[in-house]
Amino acid sequence: MHSLLPFLLAMIAVIVLLNMFAAKLKIAYPILLVVGGLVISFIPGLPVIKIDPDMIFFIFLPPLLFEAAWKISFKEMKKWWRIIGSFAFLVVFFTALSVALVTNYYIPGFTIALGFLLGGIVSPPDAVSTGAITKFVSIPKSTATILEGESLLNDASSLIIFRFALVAVGTGQFVWQDATMSFFWMVIGGAGIGLLLGWLFVKAHKILPTDAPSDIALTIIEPYLMYWIAEELHSSGVLAVVAGGLFMSARRLKFLNSTSRIHAYSVWESLIFILNGIVFLIIGLELPEIIDGLKDDQIPLETAIGYGVLVTGILIAARMISSYAALVATVIFRPSVQPHASSRKRRWMMPLLLGWTGMRGVVSLAAALAIPVTLSNGEAFPHRNLILFITFVVILLTLLVQGLTLPYIIKRTQFFDGIFNEEDEESTRKKIKKDLKLHMHQFLKSKYQNELKDNAGMEMFLKHWEERAKATDDSWMNNKTKTIFIEMLEIQREYLSELNKDPKINEEIIRQQLYQIDLEEERLKMI
Repeated sequence: MHSLLPFLLAMIAVIVLLNMFAAKLKIAYPILLVVGGLVISFIPGLPVIKIDPDMIFFIFLPPLLFEAAWKISFKEMKKWWRIIGSFAFLVVFFTALSVALVTNYYIPGFTIALGFLLGGIVSPPDAVSTGAITKFVSIPKSTATILEGESLLNDASSLIIFRFALVAVGTGQFVWQDATMSFFWMVIGGAGIGLLLGWLFVKAHKILPTDAPSDIALTIIEPYLMYWIAEELHSSGVLAVVAGGLFMSARRLKFLNSTSRIHAYSVWESLIFILNGIVFLIIGLELPEIIDGLKDDQIPLETAIGYGVLVTGILIAARMISSYAALVATVIFRPSVQPHASSRKRRWMMPLLLGWTGMRGVVSLAAALAIPVTLSNGEAFPHRNLILFITFVVILLTLLVQGLTLPYIIKRTQFFDGIFNEEDEESTRKKIKKDLKLHMHQFLKSKYQNELKDNAGMEMFLKHWEERAKATDDSWMNNKTKTIFIEMLEIQREYLSELNKDPKINEEIIRQQLYQIDLEEERLKMI
């Protein structure tokens, strides 16, 4: 333990340094973390990291999924639910099936069950990698929502495939009737358990006399409880965390105060950054041990690399085929919602670009490491080291090849220019601010008309409230005006919440305005 702790602290320091270096180079930090982990793994004398396969999901997945569910806009997800749903479920199954059939044909001794197991591991694109890569280029919010929503839900569908395949490999049989019933329970039960627990957690935050530290501590515990309870009931812990996280995210204004929301944002951002960094670094650190396992299985390294390249090609091809199939289906059945491009050629080139966004990462590694070392009868799990190596190659190739070229392709081709008809964000933000000022002016005039007379503080509210953060003298802020001020902030939140129901308004802009209101309330508490 004394030798491992300094190593873990050094890992976090390396993660921070590589992230700063990646920002300077303007490339996604997961790419440098994987390469950095690979380089560090060759340093002699480093302690070997051993993670219990049964614990890998439980340690990393709940907080990562919970935070992703809080960040994404559920309103935007509903707008694009067809394409998100098809990519999150149908495309994942098609990809896993393609991997299963090809690997069963080309890899000696690789059964269909093992193929589905590998397909379930490598089929879900990674939201962290995609987000880190696309932040250096300008893409429409709708496209980002589709990619984030797909990455959030396809984790659940791919892990369901992984679980069934794991059972089939262990038992040597697959009963369709039992699998169908189990599948529906995992999906419906997982979502239901997540919603129920999310509702209970919201009630608990409201009833208990919590402060910001306790609120934040509870939000860290809650995803683990959702995942653990769902798994204990043989349902999908991933879906439980996603459903519960979306439920709680939509009600964050009702059960968390401004202090808790502001502090939680910083705490969760740091926590998720460290967890992601550790996982991507482990990807590189694990390679030498995986290669030793291939030698024990007498599989030549060049052969294993060839299998990894083959699977990577299948994943890219399957995603592109699915993207074109989705566009064709949209053109035929839903022509009113198809993307608007400046030319027919650019419209039909879009699926090619979307197919290039399937970088793999955290979930794929976690699933691969979760494969048990032995079967229930004590025999070694078949081809475990080969599956781990193929997963590593897939993650490395998709991050390096697709991750490094995607920003260049987007900038060079300008595919996204004019494809999505969205209102300009800056003009929307200015309009919302102007509407807020008018709304607050009307509120003050209607409710506090008597107090406005000969009251310097109230006149300041009415005429210059938008400049209040710049005021150097806060002596006018007595208890009465402070109470009214806080009421004004709450009225603004209610107004923005109502405004968010407009499907044309980007929820990200609304959240930015709400965050500014939270900051203003915190400033007020310090006066």
